[in-house]
Formats: sequence, structure tokens, C-alpha cells
Amino acid sequence: MAEQNFVDYVKICCRSGAGGAGSAHFFRSRANPRGGPDGGDGGRGGHIIIRGNKQMWTLLPLKYRKHVIAGRGGNGGSNHSSGAYGEDIILDVPLGTVAKNAETEEVEFEIAEDGETRILVHGGRGGLGNSHFKSSTNQAPRYAQPGEEGKEEWKILELKVIADVGLVGFPNAGKSTLLSVMTAAKPKIANYAFTTLTPNLGIVSYRDTRSFIMADIPGIIENAHTGKGLGHRFLRHIERNAVLLFVIPCDSEDIRREYQILLNELKMYNPELLDKPQLLAISKSDMIDEELRQMIIPELPEGIPYVFISSVAQQGLQTLKDKLWDKLNEA
Repeated sequence: MAEQNFVDYVKICCRSGAGGAGSAHFFRSRANPRGGPDGGDGGRGGHIIIRGNKQMWTLLPLKYRKHVIAGRGGNGGSNHSSGAYGEDIILDVPLGTVAKNAETEEVEFEIAEDGETRILVHGGRGGLGNSHFKSSTNQAPRYAQPGEEGKEEWKILELKVIADVGLVGFPNAGKSTLLSVMTAAKPKIANYAFTTLTPNLGIVSYRDTRSFIMADIPGIIENAHTGKGLGHRFLRHIERNAVLLFVIPCDSEDIRREYQILLNELKMYNPELLDKPQLLAISKSDMIDEELRQMIIPELPEGIPYVFISSVAQQGLQTLKDKLWDKLNEA
């Protein structure tokens, strides 16, 4: 059920409010039956606003809300009275939400802080009343400006999971099992590829009541950067992790090659991901003895610290926590 409730992508039609029309009114009174223009301005149309909410973790509330329509601005009145602003529509989203133009795929902004607000679609401007058009040569303008029409645009909202440590690996590498053992998270675990289809988060308890957040990112496959295997949906969650923990099982045919494939997929998707601190965990190491470990070590990729772990036998997990904590302090 949690997997069904986790929504990290929505496409919505946003229509901002039209601006109100300016007034072409003239002041009239018993003492001044031929007063000058006093038409007020029309009110601004309603904006559609995105607001960060740290209590939210999914875009589920927007999944079935395909159309968002803001209010229309009020018309100007007499005595220079301006029309009321149209009602703004505020959409609460989780931190890490990115807004894109649906047609161009261009990123417009990202919500990173609680309470941060950004205008997704601007409302139309209100029209000017006839008092603005009075001049020495036109003492009694009988016209006013109409309000500006609102905008209708399709927008994409994508969520990038925020975590301290992101688990990176091929499907069925043992990432979900590791998360379930190190945290209280209960991800779906099975002996087949693509068990995990959405990111799972858990809090890892560390020494002296300290802790950090770990995210189980769905498995990456070769050519994921081209979108293969829902690659883009998976890869974007890695962008918001401080440290990358590569998880490769000890029974892999070629650990070095698997690591290079994973590294290449990150590079092709976003080269900046390679600047993040990295750590390699050789999982399922309870299946091998010390002699086999010594044979594997020379075959490991160079330049990345490693640790042999077993989630089932709970071997090497404290060492892994220590190394991750050191990496987080570096980051």
C-alpha cells in the first residue's frame, strides 16, 4: 500500500485567474455634477503557488487533481476603488519537488525549504481605470483598460527524495534487505529483479543517539540514463543524496565491471553525481570465507573505499555505519 501511495511525478493543467477590468467612471455629486474620471483599477488575477511542506513525502494529493484554476480579479469601481485580487491557489508539495514546463521539459525552480513559496503560474494583471488616462488634452477619457487574461499551462512536478545516503546498485543486489536491517523501514523484499519500484527511506541509528537517513533507490540497469527500465524516474532521486553507497553482491561475475556500469549511468545522467562521496559495500558476503575475500579484494575497483557486509548475518554493518558517518562529515 505504501508503494501505491508514493507518487513522485504528476502532470497538471494550471489556469491562473484573469485580471479584473478597470473602471471608466466619472465622479458625480450635487455640488459637482461634472466631475473628473475616478475609475479604479481592476484586481490582479489569482496566482497558482507552490509551497514547500516538510510534513509531506509524496505528491499523492495532486495525482487526481488534473486541473487547478485560480480566481478572477474583481473589476475596478468608482472613487478610485481597486478591484479585489483573485483567489490564489496554494499547492503544498514535499521538499525536493522540481517544477518543469511540460512542453519544453525546462526546469523552472525547485522547492528546498519548508514554507518556501514560488509562483508556478502568474495571474493576469488588472486593467487600469480611466483616471490613469486623464491628460491636459483629454480631460474626460471614457475608456479604461481591460484585465489581462490568465494563463493556461501544463506543468510537471517531480519529487527528488532527500536523504543522507543513497543506495545505488543493480536490481536484486540486496539494497532493500540492507535498509530493512539497518533501519525500521519495511521495504518489499523478494528474490527477483525490480522488487523496489519506489524509493524507501529509513533512519539509521548511530553512536551517541546520532542518526542519518538512508534511501533505497530502485535498481539501475545498463542504459538507464536513456530511460530504459524507468531509468530517469530512478536516477533523479540520487541527485538529492549526500553520499552514494554502491551495493554489489560478492557473487557478481565482475564486481569492477558492475561498478563501472553504475558509475557510467550516473555520469551520463548527470556528471555532477560523480563529485559526491562514494563507498562500496560488497553484500551477501556471508556466502564466502576469508580466503575468497582475499581473492576478491584485488579485483575490486580502485579509488573507492569498500567494506564486506552481510545483511542476513549482520556482518560488517557497524563498520559500514562508521565509514558512512565519516563520509557524511566529509560531505
